[in-house]
Amino acid sequence: MTTGSRNLTEGGIIAPLLSFALPLILGNMLQTLYNAADSIIVGRFVGAEALAAVGSAYSLMTFLTSLMIGLSMGAGIVFSYLYGEKNTEKLRNALGISFLSIGVISIFLTIIPIVFKHQIMHILQVPDDVYEGMSEYLGVVFLGLPALFIYNFYASGARAIGNSSTPLLYMALSAVMNIILDLYFVISLGLGIWGAAVATVISQYAAGIGIAITIARKEKILRFGIKDMKADRHLFSELMSLSVMTSLQQSVMNLGILAVQGIVNSFGSSVMAAFAAGVKIDSIAYMPLQEFGNAFSTFVSQNGGAGKGERIRQGIRYALIVISIFGIIISSLIFIFPESLIGIFIDKANAEVISIGTHYLRIEGAFYILIGYLFLFYGIFRALKTPSISLVLTIISLGLRVLLAAILSKLPIGATGIWLSIPIGWLIADISGALFYFTIGRKRIRSMLNR
Repeated sequence: MTTGSRNLTEGGIIAPLLSFALPLILGNMLQTLYNAADSIIVGRFVGAEALAAVGSAYSLMTFLTSLMIGLSMGAGIVFSYLYGEKNTEKLRNALGISFLSIGVISIFLTIIPIVFKHQIMHILQVPDDVYEGMSEYLGVVFLGLPALFIYNFYASGARAIGNSSTPLLYMALSAVMNIILDLYFVISLGLGIWGAAVATVISQYAAGIGIAITIARKEKILRFGIKDMKADRHLFSELMSLSVMTSLQQSVMNLGILAVQGIVNSFGSSVMAAFAAGVKIDSIAYMPLQEFGNAFSTFVSQNGGAGKGERIRQGIRYALIVISIFGIIISSLIFIFPESLIGIFIDKANAEVISIGTHYLRIEGAFYILIGYLFLFYGIFRALKTPSISLVLTIISLGLRVLLAAILSKLPIGATGIWLSIPIGWLIADISGALFYFTIGRKRIRSMLNR
């Protein structure tokens, strides 16, 4: 066993799974927190228009980040299977191939938004009073995209072998650094939106370089070099298939959010500011559900590599119970304390924004259990090497959200129609996920028995 790794194919299920999931949950909550730090500090010390600018930029950056996370996450499924098979040589070959190929893709994903920044902002219908601030913010944070690739690639490798603590360590350091630099640049130096963007980029590179050095030094099984980038057509095809499909699934999920952002923008800066704060609270609130689904994906992948289909089926039963408990607790907290949560981002003097944001959270807060089940389906189908099903579920969820948001927002209920469209999309996608599991998923699991 290597330093920090965890074998999820032996022993109990629920305790090791939760201990593996906890650092994932904490790490991504920290990542969301350090993204939210820009909004909190800018919103309280620069103003509502600045918050709207950073909030809209956040939706775009989340979309671009999701592409890189998806590429690494898909490759991580292959890493987990090979770790479960105890095939060290092939694992290093997979690491080398994916680092080279995903790295090249990430370079293009950095160049394209820099070149077409203004065209993208036009598509998003950014209002004139927000445009300049958003443009200034994006001009800096786009430069941090390569750092996001480095961090997420090494984090996926570490998690594939059951090491969720090292990614947590560097995300924690990055989050603390970002908050300190935000306070210094925005408040002490008065650099406004530009200062918040610079703080984010510096923190991202600190996390990316730090985790790369640590994993290369301490996890020998994940250490690879140029010789491990040798061509293997079958392995390359499998890596790219899972990486691209997972990236598409992640990006479609966030593309839908961007499309909704465009509809939200048409209601003006108050609704934009409320939505910006609400989305960040959403992201933190359902992070335990999302990351438990990702942790369970590693569980399924390792056991799939070891040929333990019955252990996977048993794990799914436990996972449904955990997701249900998490969902009920989180929904209750959000539903009860929406005003206090929105108040973290917005000064109480902005009564209109707080009122809109509270209404948004009250609607969302009642239905987090639905997105919890959806995240679990994503993790299961990705780990069963059928990421196309996860993509279909995402298209159903987000497609319905965008369609209903466009229709319902035209009714007298206005922005409330946008908020209602979200849980409806989750519900229909959950029903579809259950049907896919009983018709396709169980057959895939049975095929792993006695392999």
